Amino acid sequence: MIRNKFYFIALLMFFPVMAQSQGKTHNFLIGHNTLTDQYTTAGKGRLLFDSSSVNVIGESRKMAFGAAQGNISDENGNLLIASNGCWIADATSDTMLNGGGLTPPGSFTNDWCDSFSGIPFSYSSMILPYPDNPDKYILFHQTGDYNLGGDVAPNLMYSEIDLSLNGGLGEVTLKSQILINEPLFPNITDCRHANGRDWWIIAFKEASNKVYKILLTPTGIDTIIPQFLNVPPASFNGGQPTFSRDGKKFAYADFWGSFANVFHDVRLFDFDRCSGMFDNEKIIDISDSISGFGLAFSSDSKYLYASSYQHIFQMCVDSPNVAATKQIIATIDMFASPIPPFYTSFFLMYLAANGKIYISSGNGVVDYHYINYPDSAGTACDVHLHDLHLPCYSFRGNVNHPNYYLGCDTTLGCTPCYTGINEIGQHDFKFSISPNPTNGSFKIIYLLPQNKSGTLQIFDINGKQIYKQNLPPWSTIQYISLPKLANGVYNCTITSYNERAHKKLVVFKE
Repeated sequence: MIRNKFYFIALLMFFPVMAQSQGKTHNFLIGHNTLTDQYTTAGKGRLLFDSSSVNVIGESRKMAFGAAQGNISDENGNLLIASNGCWIADATSDTMLNGGGLTPPGSFTNDWCDSFSGIPFSYSSMILPYPDNPDKYILFHQTGDYNLGGDVAPNLMYSEIDLSLNGGLGEVTLKSQILINEPLFPNITDCRHANGRDWWIIAFKEASNKVYKILLTPTGIDTIIPQFLNVPPASFNGGQPTFSRDGKKFAYADFWGSFANVFHDVRLFDFDRCSGMFDNEKIIDISDSISGFGLAFSSDSKYLYASSYQHIFQMCVDSPNVAATKQIIATIDMFASPIPPFYTSFFLMYLAANGKIYISSGNGVVDYHYINYPDSAGTACDVHLHDLHLPCYSFRGNVNHPNYYLGCDTTLGCTPCYTGINEIGQHDFKFSISPNPTNGSFKIIYLLPQNKSGTLQIFDINGKQIYKQNLPPWSTIQYISLPKLANGVYNCTITSYNERAHKKLVVFKE
């Protein structure tokens, strides 16, 4: 099979040192077996993201992924830790010291860890940096139990990792500690607390509307808060639970019924990053007779994408009537990848550092879909079907990456804020404004810290904010039009994560 595309394929060790800074969410590992054939070039691979692009790389690697994947890189894009729910790998491709045997012995473990490629639940492994400790990380993980039906986790566990040990490769210092000991959906997610330091971890009780909010602080697991959501109990798996990039919205999916007559909905909530409470629930029916799992918000947090196996839906969550904005923006075309019956259905979604949403398939395939402009309404979002060719087979691939760059929000009232702004930081924003506007129109050019979003604010001479705009992490230029701007001197400020840059704007209209 010859494709009119260029792919950079290289055989690598497990965690190669990357030459350029890419950030904590740089790596998406793919590949569920070691086989190569006429359709592939490598047994495994990875997608390497920066703020504007993706490189597809084939490699030789020990760890395989069926569905579960938690990983974290350093700020330069070097992959530090990865787990498929069965074991933990360090930066050399080998098992981290004391990193084996995450799951208890049993038939489920034997099937998925010894014989296959890891735990089969996509959002059942997640790695967080420990608050206020640069060497310490915590892995939250789940497994399955055939006695519970095979698609339910018997509990939620966590393991702690200290990267200062074993010569910097790390050691698992606490392993497989049971945090919640009751049947749960095998889907966990998280959102940073409004103080910019702590983390909320979210887990769902199986076949229920009960959700657990776990607060992680510098002293460890601080509290576990249950909440009964004002929606019907979820029937199956909890979909792909996800937060918007600004942390203000949360969604998960549910489906039920027979194979030929499936009901499918999305549950949307507001989220309070201070208290961890969900409210203002909305239920959007996306039934198309086929089940589905995928969910992802756009980078600007305005649009929510949901998928069944055959359709991708878009909804505007800023609308007072979200359900009325629902529209189908893509339908599968029964493309065989590489041969029948391995068709590219829609399965899981991943909002990458380059601002695009990548979509895996429910089959073992060698092609992914992607949404080119997720911040755009309707078909302008530009869905590319099976247009990213992989060097290896990927089965239901995804990675559970938290939004590590969500900062403090002082407007919510839960001070103090633990991530202060450095007025004079080490990052060079290369911030410029041109020309001084006579009609209220001007251009700003800037360089944000790698893989970090930003905010543009304009203040008048009295310090009153008269304009605000979010800056996506991959952007470098914006055209601003403020025709009603009065003559005077204004202060323009770009803030990104923990640094800030200022420029003066002089408006003079004759």
